[in-house]
Amino acid sequence: MAACFISYPRAIVKKFLFVDLDDTLFQTPGKCAAETDLRPAAYLKDGSVCSFTTSRQRAFFELMHREMTLIPATARNHDALRRVDLPFSSHAIIDYGGVILAPDGSPDGDWLDLMRADMALALDGLKEAIAVIDDYCARVGLKGRARLIEDFATPFYIVVKDPDKQAERLALIEREALMPWITSATGQHFYLHRNGNNLAVLPKTLNKARAVHYLRQQLEKEHGDIMTLGMGDSQSDARFMAACDYAIVPSGTQLAALTVAAL
Repeated sequence: MAACFISYPRAIVKKFLFVDLDDTLFQTPGKCAAETDLRPAAYLKDGSVCSFTTSRQRAFFELMHREMTLIPATARNHDALRRVDLPFSSHAIIDYGGVILAPDGSPDGDWLDLMRADMALALDGLKEAIAVIDDYCARVGLKGRARLIEDFATPFYIVVKDPDKQAERLALIEREALMPWITSATGQHFYLHRNGNNLAVLPKTLNKARAVHYLRQQLEKEHGDIMTLGMGDSQSDARFMAACDYAIVPSGTQLAALTVAAL
């Protein structure tokens, strides 16, 4: 008896990749010194190149760009995103999830109103954390100073870097100054993120996962059933990646060391 095959209409499901940028799609020269085929990917305000792509990263980007819509999910603010030289054409999540940009570059008004209200409640705590960091650095002789990151007239989080790029100094600030503070009545509403030469203090209401969940709902309203992937390099990216259907972890990253390499 001949086999009988029934042909069903092919379902068209829109596919989206929510992707971190720095140390995921490109990185600073020191992190790719052994590579020979590098191309500029991001620039400083003075126009000098600060990050590069490898041939494998370009191949990955081309594959994903051909098959799905890429949506940045980054800590970068609006100005820093505009200095990234990659052909994104859809939405973007910036400022650790504080702002969602439409494809035309304008902020999502409803989301921004919500985040402004949340950040207003967090501002006193952010100022307190700045004082904790700066007082500690002055007392022990460290050069790092806390900086409040704002975008679209909204304060979002604090970042501190070591001018000499000595990550162990940030570990001291985290362990001796911020860890005791984070258990205080004010500090309990915040969380810490350290990766490389970046130490950030963020309100718990500010995170990429929350923004990805919101934008995914908007995309489902527009397209119906969708498929989502999340990709990132750091421990803090794990939450937004878990909000997607599938997760991609680049090798040699902080998140890979905590997950894949740890098995």
